[in-house]
Amino acid sequence: MSQLPRLPIDPQAVTLQFARRAPLDAPQFLFGEIAQRMLGRLAYIRFQPKDILDAGCGAAHALDPLRARYPNLNYTGLDACSRLLDVARDRYAARPGFWHKLRNKPTPAPRFVQADLADTGLEDQSQDLVWSNLALHWHPEPHLVLQEWRRVLRNDALAMYSSFGPGTFKELREALADAGLETHAMEFVDMHDFGDLMIQVGFADPVMDQEIITLTYKTVERLLHDIYTLGGNPHAERHQGLVGRSWRARLAQSLERRRSADGTIHLSLEVAYGHAWRVATRKGVFGDLPVTVFKRAKPLEDGKLPPRVVPRKMDDPGDAER
Repeated sequence: MSQLPRLPIDPQAVTLQFARRAPLDAPQFLFGEIAQRMLGRLAYIRFQPKDILDAGCGAAHALDPLRARYPNLNYTGLDACSRLLDVARDRYAARPGFWHKLRNKPTPAPRFVQADLADTGLEDQSQDLVWSNLALHWHPEPHLVLQEWRRVLRNDALAMYSSFGPGTFKELREALADAGLETHAMEFVDMHDFGDLMIQVGFADPVMDQEIITLTYKTVERLLHDIYTLGGNPHAERHQGLVGRSWRARLAQSLERRRSADGTIHLSLEVAYGHAWRVATRKGVFGDLPVTVFKRAKPLEDGKLPPRVVPRKMDDPGDAER
């Protein structure tokens, strides 16, 4: 077995921060848009999955769009945040969904599971599609998540995901550094590294691409509000506790100095997309290719921070644009 170090992400902070943001309706301006772009990519694949795992489902906003594409799907929504799952159950498990009413015929009831993305508890080879929208980058051991996806997928089944890349929030990181504010912003893994990991754990034919989405703001307050809405900062070395007025004012001044020629402040989001097939074996020139089996990192000692893993940086932000 191989072992990779953990990313500097506090899983308890992730769960707590998303619980505070329940029911996650506000960030759907982005999450919903990325889901539609993922569905657009899925439209080019001749594939009719029956059992679908929504890994990191949140409040299950993807359920209706997936049902529109696959009306008879057996949907399993999985998330570590019990508060969001309660919202999902209230919205979808207790009453008919939109597509149920539109078709005027029964649809399979959704199932919701609280579990770690890397330890789902689902049966081996029980899913046809793992769908994960902007969830993978919140986990400290994404290699274990990918390994778990392969375990629960049937042969010739598909994993499709989106995640933030290292170009995300670059203006915020620059503003924090220029203002001399002592904190650590969240770090993101490069899509090529995710592609390499998918191959290592046994997926075949990974397809990766990315795009830069630039949000523009008239006010610093709205920019910071949206950053908060999108999930907060679970970095293990982040500034602990509430920041004071002086801290916030220095950050606001630093962001103000970054106004563009049109008077707006920009916020970049690097969004990576990936999909790959689960196969029994992968063939190479000299026979079957090996599959790497990763194990969890050793538990951390009390008060000891996890080892830092620095994601690959982009050489030039312009290179990431499509």
